[in-house]
Amino acid sequence: MDRGLLDNLKELLKERISFSESVRNNHAKGEDAYDPVLPKAVLFPNNNDELSKILKICNEYKVPVTAYGTGTSLEGHVVGNDKGFTISLENFNKIIAINEDDFDCRVQANVSREQLNENLKDKGVFFPIDPGANASLGGMAACSASGTMAVRYGTMRTAVLGLTVVLANGDIIKTGTRAKKTSAGYNLTNLFVGSEGTLGIITEVHLRLSPIPESIMSAVCHFPDLDSAVLTAQEIIQYGVPIARVELLNKDQMDISIKYSNLKNMDILPTLFYEFHGSEISNKESINVVQDISKNNNGSDFKWAANTEERNTIWKARHNVYYSVKAQGDNVRVYATDVCVPISNIVECIKFAENELQETGLKAPMVGHVGDGNFHVTIVYDPTKENEYAYIREFSNKLIDKALQMDGTITGEHGIGLQKKEYLNKQHPDNIPLMKLIKKSFDPNNIMNPGKIFD
Repeated sequence: MDRGLLDNLKELLKERISFSESVRNNHAKGEDAYDPVLPKAVLFPNNNDELSKILKICNEYKVPVTAYGTGTSLEGHVVGNDKGFTISLENFNKIIAINEDDFDCRVQANVSREQLNENLKDKGVFFPIDPGANASLGGMAACSASGTMAVRYGTMRTAVLGLTVVLANGDIIKTGTRAKKTSAGYNLTNLFVGSEGTLGIITEVHLRLSPIPESIMSAVCHFPDLDSAVLTAQEIIQYGVPIARVELLNKDQMDISIKYSNLKNMDILPTLFYEFHGSEISNKESINVVQDISKNNNGSDFKWAANTEERNTIWKARHNVYYSVKAQGDNVRVYATDVCVPISNIVECIKFAENELQETGLKAPMVGHVGDGNFHVTIVYDPTKENEYAYIREFSNKLIDKALQMDGTITGEHGIGLQKKEYLNKQHPDNIPLMKLIKKSFDPNNIMNPGKIFD
């Protein structure tokens, strides 16, 4: 690596550049199935100006960079580049402003969703987008994440009002305003949401907040089979019930979660987790409708969370699904994938996935934000066993094809990273050339997370 490049970075960062193998290894991948790829070094800027100078230097020397937040992504987004640097955003961890009267806030990129909500809890507002991991908000924007409450509150695309982004040439730009709507020019905010660090590095996020509901009620309902559970979720949405959460766990996942999260009084059956937000009167109306729909599909009596502690236990178990699966063995890996289809097709798509998995004999717990038509398959496998990964990829190929046949998408919230590049070409072959033109316009030297989304 060029001596001048390293001298410039050392002069700028002093001790905040690490060549340690352990540090590089800790920043070499996310929660994905890939082997770690160690970068040449890990850089730790403190602010936008330092990051701008880093990117100017790297752009001049045409050295690739990968931004790294909490490392919770699942599709290979933050796998390192052995010819370049990983830029850790761990020092971008401050809440800049909270405007509870206007239901918005501005945070630095490495503020986590849990950290933000802890700071909001006495202000009557909260941030509702909740992927399973305690991800950074900049990473959530970069991957266009969502979560269990998307059916009521939307995704990062609807929650992000504006961004601060440092471009490949070092320019610092701000998109959006604090106004609730705008028609001023191109929507650059949503161009960067979901760009996975390939167009620039997000350093600040301006977010829409929501009022804390007057009444929050959570319940669990078991079903005799997966079809009945999924059909219930479909009918709840089609009926127009304003439910906040309707989450599916199949039988295998319930078995794992009951043991991992020490859930009490739960059955090892396909299960829906419900949550209702609103006034006490509106919640009672919604609950009556959902109970009727559930019973019509052979659902059990509702098991209610008696208090906030029990409610938190239920949803923590749901959020810990990935880690519960990962804990099934010492040397296993988890291949996590998701698809999303129109709500009218969700029953058929999940049934297809279940049948295919039974034929392969793979152990694959399934969970889903079924109110959105989005579900996940988390396949446990032993990387030392010959051909096991090939079987998983064959199943994944079939599931992707099925979702596309149903006018769905190859990913509802995971993003593309490395794992779904070939699938993106299936879904948007006519869009790829335009995406590459945009990429080249923003990053002519291809230094920003190269090889992710497309080659």
